Amino acid sequence: MAEKVVHKSWIIQYNLHSILGFLLLFFLFVSFYLIGDNSDGVSFLANKSTRKNSSPKCDLFSGRWIFDNVSYPLYKEQQCSFMPDDFACHKFGRKDSKYHYWRWQPYQCDLPRFNAKGLLEKLKGKRVLFVGDSLNKNQWASMVCLIESSGIPSLNPPIWKGNLITFEIKEYNATIDFYWSPLLVESNCDDPVKHRVRDRIIRVEAIEKHARHWIDADILIFDSFTWWLESHMTLQWGSFNSSDAIYKKVEMKLRRYETALRTWSDWLEFQIERKRTKLFFMSLSSSHKNGTDWGRGNDQNCYDETEPISRREYWGSESDRKMMEIAEESVNGLKRKGLDIQYLNITQLSEYRKDGHPSVYKRNWVAPTKEQLLNPRNNSDCVHWCLPGVPDVWNQILYAYIMDSSRELNE
Repeated sequence: MAEKVVHKSWIIQYNLHSILGFLLLFFLFVSFYLIGDNSDGVSFLANKSTRKNSSPKCDLFSGRWIFDNVSYPLYKEQQCSFMPDDFACHKFGRKDSKYHYWRWQPYQCDLPRFNAKGLLEKLKGKRVLFVGDSLNKNQWASMVCLIESSGIPSLNPPIWKGNLITFEIKEYNATIDFYWSPLLVESNCDDPVKHRVRDRIIRVEAIEKHARHWIDADILIFDSFTWWLESHMTLQWGSFNSSDAIYKKVEMKLRRYETALRTWSDWLEFQIERKRTKLFFMSLSSSHKNGTDWGRGNDQNCYDETEPISRREYWGSESDRKMMEIAEESVNGLKRKGLDIQYLNITQLSEYRKDGHPSVYKRNWVAPTKEQLLNPRNNSDCVHWCLPGVPDVWNQILYAYIMDSSRELNE
């Protein structure tokens, strides 16, 4: 009888230990799944969304701007030694600095703080290339400043050769480059310095002259909107030097834009190495030239604006939704064909930031007229962005996507 009691007691203890052991393993598994290895932001997009909503990916593009003078800006203008004069607003006289301190807060999750060294670890031996117009150069400059702010020693100034600017980070055998191609396809605006032409001529079916400089990139970030907004443009078939070239002046903004993006997407479909190359297309960057959009007078624009627009879902009259739909459909078409591409819709978050433009606080490459000096609003740049500023958030979002896919990039 005593033996049976002891034996029964041992069985009970054994079962309790087994149950406790199973529960401990289950707890560890669940904790690991929920927390994950998020030290470098790799699993950020999935982790945050599982806690706050049921979607597999968090919507980083829907949110609001929160004033945060504790953790922002991510760098200081004067500490970015490679800052282009186009975006150095304090250097050219802007006195207020509140535009530095706005943090983008998505509604359903948190945007990860940019970690330059973590990013460069993922990009060892790789080439990142921004392709597009001066707004994409604005974003490239922000990325360069973000990387320099990490304290990486012995960074050399970017090297400009033709349409290409190369920024090399030797310690990581990586480059962050920019390529000037404002219309993506070939045009008479392709000179990176002398491109202010009144009659824009576009070869909508020709892209190879530019694209051969992109083919070896591991990550490509494209943009192309602003230069297509002219009411009239001339389309050309045949080379610029050919006497047999055919020219046609057209108004059809959407048709010509769609045709150029078809040329761009066809090239990507057949030329890009799909397993290696990750692609991004940045949506339209908002401008603030018309003060009536946010309740000011007809003669007002971004000049002297120091606060973001607080009205939720504000949308300005200059942001063309139909053009955005064409771009997004082009991206979705490439996705359906198996390319690794994302459309980063930064338009809405940029819409709120009427305070973030250089206005008159930038280098004037063309001397202002007397009228512009008397009325600075007439000489205000309400298209580009001061740095630090809005493009830093674009790059935080880009960073989140790159880190989320880093496993694939490093296979």
